Amino acid sequence: MTSSAAGIPAPSATDQPAEHEDLARFGYPQELHRRVGSFASFAAGFSFVSILTTVFQLFFLGFGFGGAAFFWTWPAVFLGQLLVALNFSTLAARFPISGAIYQWSSRLAGQTFGWFTGWIMIVGQILTVAAAAIALQAVLPSIWSGFQFIGGAGANPSPTAPTGAENAVVLGVILLAVTTTINIIGVRLMSIINSTGVVLEILGVIAIVATLLFHAHRGPSVLFTTAGAAPTPGTPYIWAWLASGLMASYVMVGFDSAGELSEETHAPRYITARTIVRALVVSGIGGGLLLIAALLAAPSLTDGHLATLGLPWVLTSIMGPVGGRILLVDVTIAVCVCTLACQTSGARMMFSMARQRALPFHRALGRVSPRTGTPIITSIVVGAGAALALVVNLGQSAIFTALASLCIAMLYLAYLGVTGPLLLARIREARHRGPLPAEVDETGRPLFSLGRWGIPLNLIAVAYQIVAIVNLAWPRKAVYDLTGHTWWLQWSAVLFIALTLIVGVFVHQRLRRNAEVIPVTSFRARPAEAADLAPEVDLA
Repeated sequence: MTSSAAGIPAPSATDQPAEHEDLARFGYPQELHRRVGSFASFAAGFSFVSILTTVFQLFFLGFGFGGAAFFWTWPAVFLGQLLVALNFSTLAARFPISGAIYQWSSRLAGQTFGWFTGWIMIVGQILTVAAAAIALQAVLPSIWSGFQFIGGAGANPSPTAPTGAENAVVLGVILLAVTTTINIIGVRLMSIINSTGVVLEILGVIAIVATLLFHAHRGPSVLFTTAGAAPTPGTPYIWAWLASGLMASYVMVGFDSAGELSEETHAPRYITARTIVRALVVSGIGGGLLLIAALLAAPSLTDGHLATLGLPWVLTSIMGPVGGRILLVDVTIAVCVCTLACQTSGARMMFSMARQRALPFHRALGRVSPRTGTPIITSIVVGAGAALALVVNLGQSAIFTALASLCIAMLYLAYLGVTGPLLLARIREARHRGPLPAEVDETGRPLFSLGRWGIPLNLIAVAYQIVAIVNLAWPRKAVYDLTGHTWWLQWSAVLFIALTLIVGVFVHQRLRRNAEVIPVTSFRARPAEAADLAPEVDLA
C-alpha cells in the first residue's frame, strides 16, 4: 500500500472488501460508490463551511450589529464548535455511516429521539442549501450590474433591499438547478468539483488577506473598538455583540459533512474522524484572518457601506473595478461549491433515513442508482425543497438574515441531539465500565478518542450549544422582521421550529410501525486486534 501526499495510506484494491465488510456489520450493503479520498473528505466539510461564501454573504450583518469588535465573536464561536467537532470525530471513528447525525443520535438515544434529530437536520439542511444559494447576490451584482435582473442595473443590490432580496431568489434558483444536475451525475464529479473549488477558495483567501493587509488603513487596536456599530440607544453593547455573533455561528457549521460521506470514503474510520476537525480548524484560521484584514483595510468604518454592502465593497474600493472583480469571481466559485456541498450532505442524510423506512416515499428516496452510485431522488428533493424555500420568501426583504439564522438554529438543534445523548452515554459508561478500550482503525492506529477529557469537553460543548441556539432563535426584529411591526415574522424562528416538530410528530406516528429499528449501542467498539480493519460495535 502506497502513501498519499498527506501521509495517509492510499486505498488499495484489498481495502474495498474490508470496508464493505465493515459496513455490513452495521446491517447495510455497500450501495454508494467509495470514491472519496482524504482531500475530498476534507473538501466536503471545508466547502460546506466555505468562509468565502459565508463571510462575504453576512459580513454586513455582523459588522452592522457590533462594529469592529464583532470580530471577537469569531474565536468564541470557533472554540465552541471545535468542541462539538471533537465529539463528532469520536463518533465518526466508531460509526462510519451515511446520515451521520441521524445514525449517531439513534444509536445513542434510541429510535424515536434519533428520528426527530434526523428530521430537524433534514429540514435545516434544506434551508441551509437555500441560504447558501442566495449568497450569489452578495457578489455577482458587484462583478457585473447585469446580474441584477430585478429592477435593472440601477436597482439597489443590497441583500436587505427589496430588489436585492428578490434578485437573490432568482440567482439562487438558477444555481440550485446546476448543483442538482451535478449531484445526479455522480459522486466522482461532485468530488472533483468540490476539491477544485476548495483549492481555489484557499488560494483566494490567501490572496484576499494579503491584498487587504497590504492596503491596511489602521492598526489591530481597532478590533477593541465598537466603531461602526449601531446599537439601540440605552441598550448595553453586549446585546449588540451577541447579535453580531450570528455571522460566525452561520459560518462555522457543516464540518460534519465528511461524516455524511462516510460510506463513500476510503478508510472512513481513520480519514473522516480527522477531516471533520481539520475542515473546521482551517476554516477558523482562514476566516479569522479574513475578518481582521477586512477591518484593517476598509476605507471607512463609519460611512455605512460596511453595514450594507460588506466585503465586496471593500475589495472593489481597494483594488479598483478590475482587480476587485477578479477576486470576486473566486468568491462566486466558492458560493457554487458551498451550495453543492450542502446539497450533497442533505441528500445523504435523507437517503440514510429513507433506507430505514423512516421517511414518506422511502422506497424512492432510499434507492441508489447502480450506474452513478448516488441517491438521485434525494438530490432532486433537497434541491427542489431549497428552491421552494426561496420562492415562498420572494417578497421578504429579510430573507438573508432570517433564513440564515433559522437554518443554523435548526442545525445547532440537531447537533445538540447528538452531543447531549453522547454526554449521558459517556457518564453512564464511565461509571460502569471505566475508560474506553483500545481500538484500531483501518490503518492499525488507535481510533480517534478524547480519553479522560471526553466528559468535561462534551459538557462544555453542550452548554455552548444551548446558549448558541437561544441566541440564534431570539426574536430580534432586525433579523427576522425588517418591517418592524409583524409579530409572526419576529417570532418566525421559534414558530417554525415548533411547526417542524409538530409536523414531525404526525409523520413519525404514521411511519414508526414500518421503520426498521436501529439498535441502541455503545459508542465504544469492542477491542480489536491491529490486523482487524473493521472493529465490531458493541450492541449491548
